[in-house]
Amino acid sequence: MPSQSPNLDRVFQALADPTRRAVLARLSRGPSAVSELAAPFEMALPSFLQHLGVLESCGLVRSKKEGRVRTYKLTPRPLDAAEGWLAGQRAVWDRRLNQLDAYLVELATEHETKEKK
Repeated sequence: MPSQSPNLDRVFQALADPTRRAVLARLSRGPSAVSELAAPFEMALPSFLQHLGVLESCGLVRSKKEGRVRTYKLTPRPLDAAEGWLAGQRAVWDRRLNQLDAYLVELATEHETKEKK
């Protein structure tokens, strides 16, 4: 099944990595400089910058350079598309599980009816 949006794919790709999710969690508290964002992670700065690049390419973060300091901030709007997709999937599975429940209740009722005869 083709994707509804290439950007949605990129958002899920970005969210798939624990480092990027941790960066987003940190940025949810406010903007931060690259050095502050990278500090908790045991990786080389170029590798960490690749994570920031993935987040920026899908629109989850934006950067601004002032002098020698690059600061990142969270831009959560792309999460709306992911949330919408997930809500749609939840509705489909809720409907399917309700249908399964109704079928199982019907089978149990038929079984009880046959045993009483």
